[in-house]
Amino acid sequence: MGIDAQWIQRGCDAVQMVLKAHEAYNDYDVCLIDWKMPDMDGIEVTRSIREKLGSDTLIIIISAYDWSEIEHEARQAGANAFVAKPLFESSLYHALSTAMQFESTPEEKPGIQTPSFKGRRFLLVEDNELNREIAIELLKTTDAEIDAAKNGLEAIEQFSASPIGYYDLILMDIQMPIMGGYEASKRIRASAREDAQTVPILTMTANAFREDVEEALLSGMNGHIAKPIDINQLYTMISEALK
Repeated sequence: MGIDAQWIQRGCDAVQMVLKAHEAYNDYDVCLIDWKMPDMDGIEVTRSIREKLGSDTLIIIISAYDWSEIEHEARQAGANAFVAKPLFESSLYHALSTAMQFESTPEEKPGIQTPSFKGRRFLLVEDNELNREIAIELLKTTDAEIDAAKNGLEAIEQFSASPIGYYDLILMDIQMPIMGGYEASKRIRASAREDAQTVPILTMTANAFREDVEEALLSGMNGHIAKPIDINQLYTMISEALK
């Protein structure tokens, strides 16, 4: 399926691998965790990962058993989805697509009205390659032109090097290596450029607590979009920001 994957046999080792990847700014996009393991079961592993890292990484519980008896507990621990053994490519694809809310293109999904942003240019700032690719594909369906940066410093450099008014909108992740979204937004707003105060900046982050929203606004951002991204909310907030 083209996925860069690693594997481990014990739950406690899985937790350590996830922590090391996070410390190296190379977080896993998805953890597929078996329910029944000898040292820590899948729910314990899920709970441990959530306590240490929050909600950024998707967690899918794998089981050959009826998971209805553990579904409530697993979701409370932070599991995003379940997939049954034996593991088939089709069932894995469906679980990943559902968990990422990207089962199909926006035109194919019922209830989603894709706006037209033709003639607009957005700067997408996202360090996670998979998230970046998905966001670019979503935004391209609106006919907008998309530039991308991998961290806040790159975003500042691209914004500073562009002509005045070149970008209509900036979509900014928060937790990134080298420079995060809050600092990048503050520096953009502090720039002497004519459009530094007027270009809309929307943050995209899994941190959805009130203090996170407040910090985003204090750093100069115009709005907050929670991850995983709700496509309708994304399009609505972009439309409002462009007004």
